[in-house]
Amino acid sequence: MIERSGLACGAIETGHAPGSEVEMLEGLPPNDATHVMRLSAPEREARRVADFLAEHFDPAEVAVANFEQPDGSWAIELYAGEAFDAELLRELVTIAAGAEMAAQVSFHAIEQTDWVASSLEGLAPVRVGSFIVHGSHDRARVPTNAIGIEIEAALAFGTGHHGTTQGCLAAIADMAKLGTPRRILDVGTGTGVLAIAAARQFRRPVVASDLDDVAVKTARENARFNGAGPFVTLHLAAGVDAMSVKAGAPYDLILANILLPPLKRLARPVRPLLAPGGWLVLSGLLPNHANAALAAYRAQGLKLVRRRDIDGWTSLILSATGAAPRREDIY
Repeated sequence: MIERSGLACGAIETGHAPGSEVEMLEGLPPNDATHVMRLSAPEREARRVADFLAEHFDPAEVAVANFEQPDGSWAIELYAGEAFDAELLRELVTIAAGAEMAAQVSFHAIEQTDWVASSLEGLAPVRVGSFIVHGSHDRARVPTNAIGIEIEAALAFGTGHHGTTQGCLAAIADMAKLGTPRRILDVGTGTGVLAIAAARQFRRPVVASDLDDVAVKTARENARFNGAGPFVTLHLAAGVDAMSVKAGAPYDLILANILLPPLKRLARPVRPLLAPGGWLVLSGLLPNHANAALAAYRAQGLKLVRRRDIDGWTSLILSATGAAPRREDIY
């Protein structure tokens, strides 16, 4: 649901065992989760089950994680704030991978924890263009000619370490080569990393929205700490329908790093907010979701400017013309 856009922004790295490779996490990060479903399977079956379950559940209610384990097998985990319907889950897994696989499904109650904090331990700084996203322990490693963005663990996410966030940062760097957008919007801001990057790069007003109050508070604190506070205005708002978001339109750069279902629902209401010659950046997409997202936005008269694939995730830059904006359009 787009109403949870700040927390359903595609993917984050999980705090699983060292050496595990996270392939996807669709839906809410499980900071408020109380129950988890687990299943181990070969990679092919794990991907199929994870994709099937992600399509079945509302990402505002259930997070689906799929990752490689240290022993080479793959795991599927579902997180939710209430107990799962075990019979339903086993039936769905049976449809996706057979009864033998469904019999291996297990259910557990979990304690609430800030597992985003665990996921950040030991992560190296990430550089995208002139941006370096880092934790406090790497503050001294940021060159003076780079735009350092310090993001610590929080109950919202967007640390710069995932391909979805990196794709958006790269799009901001692309825009910087062409000129300076007058107005910028970040839909589903999470930690505020993209809003901060845009504000630091362009020194222009950025409107950032999220329905989750933890995300809004986190993003506001991060913006202040990173010297972007005067430029970033945070709104506790659902999608782009709030008057506080519409009031800033038209936007020359709109960033939406969420998931395919809310991105598709966003297509119609966000189109009037995009300035002539402006860019709309979509992320949080698996490669096989890109065409579905493009179809929704092409129906609104937008065309593909550039597609970028990073670490198994796809980011799209769209405009009304399918071309880079002219400098006079964005100054």
